[in-house]
Amino acid sequence: MQLSNVYRGGEQLALLWTMGLVLKLCLTFIFADTFGLSLHSPLLNLTLSIEAIYLVVVIWNRKPLLSSDKRLFIALAIDSCFWISWLYFSGGATNAFISLLLMPIAISAILLPYWAPWILACLSTLAYSVMVFSIPESTMNHHGMDMSSHYLGMWFNFVISSLVLTTTVAYIAKRMRRQDAELAYMREAQLRQEKLLALGTASAQMAHQLATPLASLRLLVDELGDDLPADDPMLSDMNTALGVCEKTLADLRIATESIRESEPQLQAISDLGLDLQQQVTLLMPQVQLSLTAPVQSEGLQLSSDASLLPALLSLIENGARASFENRGHYQVEVTLQYDDVTQQLVVSVKDYGCGIPPALLTQLGHKIVEKPKGMGIALMLSHASFERLGGRLLLSSPPDGGTVAQVELPVWES
Repeated sequence: MQLSNVYRGGEQLALLWTMGLVLKLCLTFIFADTFGLSLHSPLLNLTLSIEAIYLVVVIWNRKPLLSSDKRLFIALAIDSCFWISWLYFSGGATNAFISLLLMPIAISAILLPYWAPWILACLSTLAYSVMVFSIPESTMNHHGMDMSSHYLGMWFNFVISSLVLTTTVAYIAKRMRRQDAELAYMREAQLRQEKLLALGTASAQMAHQLATPLASLRLLVDELGDDLPADDPMLSDMNTALGVCEKTLADLRIATESIRESEPQLQAISDLGLDLQQQVTLLMPQVQLSLTAPVQSEGLQLSSDASLLPALLSLIENGARASFENRGHYQVEVTLQYDDVTQQLVVSVKDYGCGIPPALLTQLGHKIVEKPKGMGIALMLSHASFERLGGRLLLSSPPDGGTVAQVELPVWES
């Protein structure tokens, strides 16, 4: 529950509870004769005083009260007990305001899970039943009229009203909460897509700007190669670095065209493992990659495009960097496993780093976050690529340390 919603909900509940106490005080000390209330116990004043003190404490702590379903339920249960006490000391079942017992039930049906309104409904119905069956005989036969059927009808009406609140209203409230959650998820997804579009546009512009400098550097390196021996280590390193940049730029162009056409291709699981191995060897030769592919993967294919392999390579690169910062060597374990129950390919990338703080686990991959080593843009881009292919990215911190990035992708049999 967001803080703004908690604040608004706390203000509304505080207003309802305050109005309830004011109503009790007015009916007790001003309009008792008007509505025929029989105030037959001196304990009523003590009960109202205790409720006033309790209300001040609850209003003062209304924000933490709403942050927990159990605490809010206890507060509503106590509020029901105060209503029961006031009704009992002011006429019991003959009190014209007996239906106010439904108010805590209604609040719990809107704000709390199913079990809460049912418990409050049982509590209120039990108290009302006790008050009905404890009505004096003289009251039942008022001026020669038998009022028992009237009070029984009021009791039956109360039971029906409480059942409506605990079933229909609770169901509608649950459905509205689910719709609100879906709308919130869609808004977050839209904002994420807008950020990704902005990043994609900026990346395309920068890639276009890099093409000319890379071509100039290639000419300069070729000219330098005429003056230096062919086995010169500096020349070899420069050619390797330029080759990686040129290949990355070419892959970016291919990925852009593939995404623009929106035509995913089917790729065999075995080919994906081989491509990962080759790309890591070519682009990240310093990484010690341990790759385990599924034994029975023949005939299994997954939806793929030009963004899938770079997204997986980004996870491997992040894991290798985390392992190096923690242990001094680039080591990553990659496992490809087919889950025949969910018919998904599970790609697990485990590193040997320091792990991810729990506060960031639920944010990385979904939004841009401020953290010491970056903003999580690479993870967010990877997550977007997996989502477009019908998959998802899950991050976890195992007990033995490090981080496990688990990618789940749908698989079909050819």
